[in-house]
Amino acid sequence: MSDLKKYIEKRKATNPEFAEGFDEGYENFRIGIMLKQARLDAGLTQDEVASAIGTRKTAISRLENHVQDVKLSTVEKYVKALGKRIEIKIA
Repeated sequence: MSDLKKYIEKRKATNPEFAEGFDEGYENFRIGIMLKQARLDAGLTQDEVASAIGTRKTAISRLENHVQDVKLSTVEKYVKALGKRIEIKIA
């Protein structure tokens, strides 16, 4: 187990407030990172994606950096603007 994972597990075990929202927050963070990386791989700017889906750059920035309760339809539009498709997997 990495030092970071050890630290997180220790914090979760000793701090209920940290543990309460960590997993959901981490998943939201991961989604934003995946979206941003897909955009960069497609060679697009936030402005270009925003224009393609009819929104503002600030909305794209929020989506990439502060994902919370985002609609699946919004993610689908974003991904479609990249020329990609979304897959949902339940594991």
